[in-house]
Amino acid sequence: MPVPEPAAGQVLVEIEGCGVCGSDLSAWLGASESGYPRPPGAPGHESWGRIAAVGDGVHGLSVGDRVATLAQRAYAQYDLAGAETVVPLPPALDGKPFPGEALACGVNASHRAAFRPGESVAVVGVGFLGAIIVQLAKNAGARVIVSSRRRYAQRIGLAMGADEAIGLDEHTVDRVKEWNGGELCDCVVEVTGVERPLDVAGRLTKIRGRLVIAGYHQGGRRSIDLELWNWRGLDVVNAHERDPAVYARGMAEAVDAVVRGDLDPSPLYTDEFALADAAAALEKAADRPDGFLKALLRP
Repeated sequence: MPVPEPAAGQVLVEIEGCGVCGSDLSAWLGASESGYPRPPGAPGHESWGRIAAVGDGVHGLSVGDRVATLAQRAYAQYDLAGAETVVPLPPALDGKPFPGEALACGVNASHRAAFRPGESVAVVGVGFLGAIIVQLAKNAGARVIVSSRRRYAQRIGLAMGADEAIGLDEHTVDRVKEWNGGELCDCVVEVTGVERPLDVAGRLTKIRGRLVIAGYHQGGRRSIDLELWNWRGLDVVNAHERDPAVYARGMAEAVDAVVRGDLDPSPLYTDEFALADAAAALEKAADRPDGFLKALLRP
């Protein structure tokens, strides 16, 4: 493909890297709702790089600036992004990967969860997003327990600051109550995108508690125990953002948090692949072997 030219209000970014997101897998696995085949470069959307060209009407951004973007075709060497969805990366982050969209998801979901000092929080599912949310919940002063099927993910949860880590099985509710003095949790964040863990998350949430759905649910409908949710009077929050301005603000907050040292995603980048090996990266993301948490593609 020829290198594109930025239109008015756009910048052209030479991509340094792009994270592989779990939501990318539907196209990779051939799901009918994924809209495959996608445009060239899709569905890469967790990119960072340097501005290579600036379109008319763009102010405050210059060629050579290192930035994170919300562009949607970043499995490529170059991608176009609207200037309003580009966040500068300061010199303190030079040489470091920064999949800004993924980090913004963690920041924005944590805002929606509204963690409070001293409250009990359960995070169900510890992939990249769950691990970021654990750190942010602890920063807010919450007590955190993580639940995951994978022992490796449980260890990651503890490394990110969780107070306890348990399995995701028929004993999860009892184990959480044992940890929390016989009580269910004030706030439960589901980060799997799968029906069964969502059901467990509902059962972990106390009367008038907050059930936060941060997992990206694809592939059709979900069956939930609405009688339970109704009886307990749960506040159910769908913690996904689609407003580009909110996404960009979340990216900027993530930049500040990483620079301050309040958020450290570096241990979570477990695998790197060349762009030519994107198939292997997606396959590993789908299989999630022990030791894997987040893959990055490098052009």
